[in-house]
Amino acid sequence: MKDAKKAQVDDAHIAVHWKEEGYYQPPARFIGQANAADPDILERFSEEHFPDCFKEYADLLTWDTYWQTTLDTSNPPFWKWFVGGRLNVSYNCVDRHLATSRNKAAIIWVPEPEEERTEAVTYQDLYGRVNEFAALLRDFCGVKVGDRVTFHLPMVPELPVSMLACARLGVIHSEVFGGFSGMACGGRIADSQSRILVTMDGYYRNGELVDHKAKADEALAVAREQGIEVDKVLVWRRHAGQYASESPMVDGRDFFVDELLNDYRGTLVEPVSMPAEAPLFLMYTSGTTALPKGCQHSTGGYLAYVAGTSKYYQDIHPEDTYWCLADIGWITGHSYIVYGPLALGTTSVIYEGVPTYPDPGRPWRIAERLGVNIFHTAPTTIRMLRKLGPDEPAKYNYRFKHMTTVGEPIEPEVWRWYYDSVGKGEAAIVDTWWQTENGGFLGSTLPALQAMKPGSCGPGVLGIYPAIYDEDGNVLEPGSGRAGNVCIRNPWPGSFQTIWGSPERFIQTYYEKYCANKESKDWRDWPYMAGDGAMQAADGYLRILGRIDDVINVAGHRLGTKELESASITVEEIAEAAAVPVIDDIRGRAVEMYVSLKPGFSASSEIEKKVSKAIESHIGKIARPKNVWIVPDMPKTRSGKIMRRVIASISNFADIGDTTTLANPEIVEDIRQHVQGEKVDRGETPRELTAEELKEMAAFGAE
Repeated sequence: MKDAKKAQVDDAHIAVHWKEEGYYQPPARFIGQANAADPDILERFSEEHFPDCFKEYADLLTWDTYWQTTLDTSNPPFWKWFVGGRLNVSYNCVDRHLATSRNKAAIIWVPEPEEERTEAVTYQDLYGRVNEFAALLRDFCGVKVGDRVTFHLPMVPELPVSMLACARLGVIHSEVFGGFSGMACGGRIADSQSRILVTMDGYYRNGELVDHKAKADEALAVAREQGIEVDKVLVWRRHAGQYASESPMVDGRDFFVDELLNDYRGTLVEPVSMPAEAPLFLMYTSGTTALPKGCQHSTGGYLAYVAGTSKYYQDIHPEDTYWCLADIGWITGHSYIVYGPLALGTTSVIYEGVPTYPDPGRPWRIAERLGVNIFHTAPTTIRMLRKLGPDEPAKYNYRFKHMTTVGEPIEPEVWRWYYDSVGKGEAAIVDTWWQTENGGFLGSTLPALQAMKPGSCGPGVLGIYPAIYDEDGNVLEPGSGRAGNVCIRNPWPGSFQTIWGSPERFIQTYYEKYCANKESKDWRDWPYMAGDGAMQAADGYLRILGRIDDVINVAGHRLGTKELESASITVEEIAEAAAVPVIDDIRGRAVEMYVSLKPGFSASSEIEKKVSKAIESHIGKIARPKNVWIVPDMPKTRSGKIMRRVIASISNFADIGDTTTLANPEIVEDIRQHVQGEKVDRGETPRELTAEELKEMAAFGAE
């Protein structure tokens, strides 16, 4: 009873501080050309017409065999979409556009070095490259339908070519974000039981040619330790005829793709007709345990969903030049750089490097030169560009009709800079909420029909019916001013099918909490729990408050605390570790590590550096902690659980809250004085936290 009363007080407190922003209406010029300008579309996708409403998305594709059942609910929550239908993703993204658009650019690739030539890959070029690499995979590597192939590739055209080649063969691909370490790649190879690794010798990052192939050796060693032996490593070269890595090529295992392709020039591969429910790819996402989750996405349902949301929410027309400034190594890149845009036959821009190299005017020069009219990026990038080059957009003569923000909530003041400075007051903005597991957008405004509201992603998208539940499963009505767990009441085609190799974990993580009846085959009894906290305004718009589990969202990259802590404990001197989020004005959140030492060791800067290096080695540079704090002990409950909310509050200069349940409350003040004193000395005192941020820190790591 006491906890319930406290929760009500906390919710009321947030309601007082949650300021409702005003509406921004979509520009008339945008409405006039929008794909979704007819209000009837909202009725067509209403719950009354579910699930048949999604036929509208599926009909954007070319099917070899039309489906018999739109939604099969016979084995909940393992929903099946478009059952009986067959199609090929590669055909839908490439072949079918040749008749009308063979000489149009499918991909425009911009290298990071500004002096290098931009490469336009036409649909005809893409068709040739995809076929040749598919032939190589089939004939040289011996892959067949259902096999897994792992990619560890940066932002180069070879990545979508490799994806589409696998899709052509019915082979499941698993791309590991290029910035991740060899160790992280190896774990994912082992989990998927992949026998082929496709990588690259090097790529440019911040003006330097990074040795990427070196990670392959580490990845294969890790996979071997976990019982999986990789047969072949296919190495694309960043510069033709040159090798950018110091890692030696292993005879009989490592092969340069450009040399192998000489045997497959002009070869055509018939696209394999796949069942709609066949897996298309795996995308690994961090979880609250040390083992990342392999989200398995389908062929027909996924492609239909990203095509539909690309058309109506990104407002992509075939004649547009569309640029998603994200990484294909994440779900955003899969859905909204490769599969969605190419299914619609548009031109998709891919940029190799960082947006601020060599200066923060770079994105706007690219947009001006290429005639980009749709722009898509994350709040982290927007904050960075706003900080480093607030006046840069005004210097360039580009015009966006539409802009997207993705990956994390965007602050209203940052949203306004995006709208006024980047969009020049002329672009519609969609602030999207969704996750790796979801395949495509779940929350957003329909850009021509629904007003924008800074700080709120908007209502559920077409065919998505969200609800916010309290811990007891009661619905929190819109406008109640209370925060809860955001859930989706219905299945949708883009949702992942399962966690690879772990169906029990799939049910437990996403469906068990709010399932009304485990024996029921009615989808209404199986709401999907997203794992995010949210509030819903009276207008139905959602404000996402962040994760309710222990995952830290750094610049849109989800990092599991257990992965961070496990990496830290590999350092010989470390006894215990705890990862917490700290507010960061550029990245949104950064990681701070708290570690305690084994007996016989003394605190030193060398140990702090070891922890940072271990995290970078195990996970990647994106996970490098902002600070490592060596403390004499962790604040713990009597059962031995580390109270992460206490140290998260210390890191963020927030109210520490109740410590009476701690077994060692005296340690808290020692940690606070050490950490906050050191931060003040470094000039790291943060700004005053918002009500949502305070709630996040108070809830982080709670029992």
